[in-house]
Amino acid sequence: MRSQSSHPRLRAAAAVCAAVAVVGPAPAAARAAPAPAAPADALLAPSPDPFDGLTPERIADRAVDATRSADSLRMTGKMVTDGQKLDVDFSVDDRGSCTGRIGIDDGTAELRRLDGITYMKGDEAFWRLSMTSQGVPENQIGPVIELVEGRWLKIAPGQTGSSDLSEVCDLDSLLDGLGDDRREGLTRGPDREVDGTPVATLVQKEPAGDGTDRTETTTVSVAQEGKPYIRQVVRTGGDESGTVTLSDYDRPVKVTAPPADETVDLSRLDPGTRA
Repeated sequence: MRSQSSHPRLRAAAAVCAAVAVVGPAPAAARAAPAPAAPADALLAPSPDPFDGLTPERIADRAVDATRSADSLRMTGKMVTDGQKLDVDFSVDDRGSCTGRIGIDDGTAELRRLDGITYMKGDEAFWRLSMTSQGVPENQIGPVIELVEGRWLKIAPGQTGSSDLSEVCDLDSLLDGLGDDRREGLTRGPDREVDGTPVATLVQKEPAGDGTDRTETTTVSVAQEGKPYIRQVVRTGGDESGTVTLSDYDRPVKVTAPPADETVDLSRLDPGTRA
């Protein structure tokens, strides 16, 4: 059995954060470009606008630096990737601890990680969907679900799949996309608010890359008060669409291990069974 039946989907959910790759490093020439005129409907910007006179690329530089400096954050969002609905809500810190949940279509699982050990507790729909998508024979799915039903699957360091899960719960891995150079055509959009915080928006439009004339639009919202953290990423028009909101920057992530009598160690499962 794979240590964590849904780790490709967990990684896909985490990878949505890489949508912020749109604010990665810009070429020097781009940084030297003149600042665009402020949008006429920028009515929500603080006075004075903390980004006044900055190009979108320079605003992006500040957002990248601030977001990378965070000790922790919370990620919530709903998205569709490869035709599959994902719903995530988890908090992660720079020590590899995380806690939260992930929904895949009609299935849901809770996730906890601390001291390098990962715990997952999924409902029947989650495990069944995960194992089916991995090609597990139907006659093997039932016994595995019966064993883990209502209990936490414990995955220790070094067990198969543990490294995949550690990437999901690693703050640096979540923010790896910030280093990508994908900012051609980045512009500043209208100012607005995210959860009551004034934000500047950075917008990128590019071909969807699916052979059609569709355009994929990525909108990154950057806080205009306090540190210029990335507060939200919205993607529309492409194969991966949805909204991810980042919040609770630098707040402690409190994680507790489930009671031992409510866990099932991965080693108890048949190592030949994939889930």
